[in-house]
Amino acid sequence: MAGRTARAEQAGATREVILGTAERLFAEQGVYAVSNRQVSEAAGQGNNAAVGYHFGTKADLVRAIAARHFGQIEEIRARLLASVGDSDDIRGWVDCLVRPITEHLAGLGSPTWYARFCAQVATDPALYEIMVEESLHSPSLRQAAAELTRLLPELPAEVRTERAQMARTLILHTCAERERALAEGTDTPRATWDDAATGLADALLGMWLAPVTATRRR
Repeated sequence: MAGRTARAEQAGATREVILGTAERLFAEQGVYAVSNRQVSEAAGQGNNAAVGYHFGTKADLVRAIAARHFGQIEEIRARLLASVGDSDDIRGWVDCLVRPITEHLAGLGSPTWYARFCAQVATDPALYEIMVEESLHSPSLRQAAAELTRLLPELPAEVRTERAQMARTLILHTCAERERALAEGTDTPRATWDDAATGLADALLGMWLAPVTATRRR
């Protein structure tokens, strides 16, 4: 029994090292620029097939990296939702979209690679579907989106979809650019992740409340 427990703990530790190494390499170089063999070597694994053994395909590895973060982000968003309650303040619900990400990144210390990892994954349609699929399983994210729909009934469905896509893109790439600047030691527009969240929420609130210009049919 003790031997099995020790082996399980060792396997778990190996998986964590591989996940952290893969996240960093994917963030810095791109997902398809890095092979499973390179991840194994950088993670200090004598067996070059360690990634395949522990995770399977590259898509499986990407899914595992995403899942490593989603649980913590979900906990933060659930706490924020509880604080918003049944408010009709749109800003509060926008914060529920933004702040779980920035608070999670702040809590990881420095440097971090998660935001840049997500930005790299977003460049590949097949891999990005993994991130979208994971987010669709988030009860807190679905609740925040539903509340925005409730509070913005005048937005046509296609405009709401379009602005939701814009919101995801803005959050993703703003966080990735800030993360990159912090890692490189260059100046950032905002002093802290909390300040960055405020700026993001300001921009997104303006976007959600922007007028809708009627388009002419051709």
